[in-house]
Amino acid sequence: MAVSVPAGTQPRVGGDAEPVLGRRERKKLATRAAVREAALRLSVRHGVENVTVEQIAAEADIALRTFFNHFSSKEDAVVAASAAGADALIAAFRARPRTESVLQALRGAVLVVMDDSDATSHDHLEALRLIRTAPSLVPHQLAILAAEEKALAEAITERLGPGDSGPSAVGPSAMPGRTPIYPMLCAATALAALRLVLDRWLDQATGPDTAPPLDALRGEIDQALAELAAGLDRPGITAATDNP
Repeated sequence: MAVSVPAGTQPRVGGDAEPVLGRRERKKLATRAAVREAALRLSVRHGVENVTVEQIAAEADIALRTFFNHFSSKEDAVVAASAAGADALIAAFRARPRTESVLQALRGAVLVVMDDSDATSHDHLEALRLIRTAPSLVPHQLAILAAEEKALAEAITERLGPGDSGPSAVGPSAMPGRTPIYPMLCAATALAALRLVLDRWLDQATGPDTAPPLDALRGEIDQALAELAAGLDRPGITAATDNP
């Protein structure tokens, strides 16, 4: 799944004031949220495959045309919270102090998004569980993941600055005309680690209506990013072990 660690709001970073939205924009956001919540509610109750866009529109008390003003399909509406969480994570990463390393900034961004959202709400947990189990949502989640990796790689490139391809001395890409591999590799690896942590955290729930301890999620995030920072390579089995 795309990483939405768990989130539902744009982060407030460094004490900056949130932009003031006009009445029209607030109404659009409220309608979009209502549609998203209706899609999730009905999909949890009946299964994604058994829900129609007409039912979602009726549940949200909007016209069918209004539904398609916000989402192209019922699946897009269901995974919208995940997409919002991904956007919030990238925004928080970009806002971290430039003196932080890439993984330090990513850790800080994850914690900002977690602290700025209702991470253990029943609705959010239901969304995460539904996304894990509904096959029809997989293509939509993959699209969100691809966009998230690309956006994070771009943000990492900005953080490193011109001519800096990463912490190693590998240098520019071995393929002429291609960008350095480090930003893309780092983004893909870090987000994969966060998805693994989120899955492990969800598996700790003792029931469908319970949330695992949030401290456990923070601890797993720290451990996963520390492993990446230390490097994933390990020595192979020694000759002495091979020949007892």
